[in-house]
Amino acid sequence: MYDEHAFAPASPLLVAADVVEGPASHGGWQASLFAGGDPGITRGFEGLERLWLDELSWIDHVPRWLDGSDQLFAELVARLPWQQRTVPMYERLVKEPRLTWWWSKDAAEALPLAVLEDVRVTLTDHYGRTLDSCGCNYYRDGSDSVAWHGDRIRFVQSDSVVAIVSIGSPRPFLIRPRGGGPSRPFLLGQGDLFVMGGATQHGWEHSVPKVASAGPRLSISYRHGPLPSSLSDVTQRARASHPSGGAHNRHVAATTPSHGGGSLQARRAEGSGVGSSPIRHETEGRGA
Repeated sequence: MYDEHAFAPASPLLVAADVVEGPASHGGWQASLFAGGDPGITRGFEGLERLWLDELSWIDHVPRWLDGSDQLFAELVARLPWQQRTVPMYERLVKEPRLTWWWSKDAAEALPLAVLEDVRVTLTDHYGRTLDSCGCNYYRDGSDSVAWHGDRIRFVQSDSVVAIVSIGSPRPFLIRPRGGGPSRPFLLGQGDLFVMGGATQHGWEHSVPKVASAGPRLSISYRHGPLPSSLSDVTQRARASHPSGGAHNRHVAATTPSHGGGSLQARRAEGSGVGSSPIRHETEGRGA
C-alpha cells in the first residue's frame, strides 16, 4: 500500500512531483485571535495530555503549543517550493489531494525558517529522539485530504515518535485501530502539537478526511531514523497484538511526562512490568 507520509523525494513509490506555482492563496483562511504575534515556543509543555491507546501505544496533545502560528502559516505557504506528487494507488496513477514539501538534516540547506529548527530541537530534547526530517502537508480546502495509513517507520522501528504541529484553520484528524474500528477525532490547527509514540504506527492508523467546507491547514511533521536494535521483541509483540485492533483507552494528564530517551520496553517494564496496565501519572527529571 502506498505510504501517505513518504515525504522523501527518493521514495520508489513516487512517480512524479510537479512544482506548484503560486500556491500562496489562503482560500477561506481567517487569522485567529489566539494565534497572532511572532512564532515561537513560550509555554514549554504546559497542559500536555497523554492518551494511552493500548499498553504500547500513546499520543500526546498540547493545544496552542506554538505561538504566532498565523504568521508562520502565511510565511510557509508563500515561501516553500510546494509540490503535488503523482503516486500509484489502486492500480492507477493519481495526484495527491494536497501539496507537500520535505527536508532532511542531510540536505545542503538548513530549514527555511529559524522557528522550524527551534521546534525540531525542542522536540528532540523533550522526547529524547534526534528528529532529523521535517515534512509539510498543505491542505488547501476541505477537498484536500490524506487517507487512512500508518507511517513507514513502523517497518524498522518499534518505538517511534512522530510529532505534528498543525497551523492554519483547524481540521479533523482521526485515529483508529489498524484495519478499522471506532475512530477518535481531534480538531487540530492554530499551533496544536500532536505526537504519536510507542507502537502507535504498528497498531493504529490516522487520516485527515475530506470535509464539506474548511479553511486551509498546514501540518509540520518531524520524524527520526531507526534506533539501534530497533527490531526488538517490542516490535514483534506490537505486530502480534494489534491485528484485531483491540485496545483499552484512557487519558493520562501530565505536564512533565516520562517519555524521554531509553527503550519503550525498559520504560514500560519499570515498576509494574511489561504487560500490566500502563495507565498512570508520569513524571520526568528534566523541566518542561
